[in-house]
Amino acid sequence: MPPAALLAEPSRVRQTIQHINDYIRDQGLKVGDSLPSEGVFALELGVSRAVMREAFGALAALRVIDVGNGRRARIAAIDGSVLANSLDHAVSTDQISIGDVWDVRRTIEARTAALAATHRTEAEADRIVELAVLMERDVADRPSMTGHDLAFHEAIALAAHNPLFLQIVRSFAPLMRIAVPAAWDTRLAQRDQTVIIERHHAIARAIKAGDPAAAEAAMNAHFDVSIGDVLKGLSPNTPIPAGAGNGL
Repeated sequence: MPPAALLAEPSRVRQTIQHINDYIRDQGLKVGDSLPSEGVFALELGVSRAVMREAFGALAALRVIDVGNGRRARIAAIDGSVLANSLDHAVSTDQISIGDVWDVRRTIEARTAALAATHRTEAEADRIVELAVLMERDVADRPSMTGHDLAFHEAIALAAHNPLFLQIVRSFAPLMRIAVPAAWDTRLAQRDQTVIIERHHAIARAIKAGDPAAAEAAMNAHFDVSIGDVLKGLSPNTPIPAGAGNGL
């Protein structure tokens, strides 16, 4: 390929990506709807199949489309893993600290707790209560307790009935898998562990009771302790395991 064409290739890919995004909006496509094939787009835009493959690959990585062998690309559902990967990168390259993430997370989760208290179903409230109980039961089993803690916060976001909050909370999961055990390492006294478990029970009780003010206050009380413990127990330079953002 001539040098001039090589220089033009990235621009063609960007333009092709923009065209596909415009097509999705203009056609009013929804999650699960199929896109025309790479060949159809290539013919319409006058670009090579290589450009189309790169454009489709970029959109798949961003979870705009879902591609699979033997079938046409489809519109993908919203996916918090994209934001999770960005957060992982930002922390590992010292653009933001874990304390920054926890401060944002506190604001978001206080709101999800209030919304959950308002909008949760009985089944959702029971699941939140159950996860707090499981945390207490498995407090000595760090991996299990961490899993219950992650599920507890995700269940609250789900009960808020705002899909964007759910995806944002899910995007915190890779960092939580590191920070939660590190924070618990600072809670060596049985009394400290009891306090933090009780804070989870308080959040669950307020949501079950349908009291948004109490749920928000309980979540803030939880983070008053948790943020400090994270900052004490985890260095901002702690590496994020490779691929952590892919397990949401």
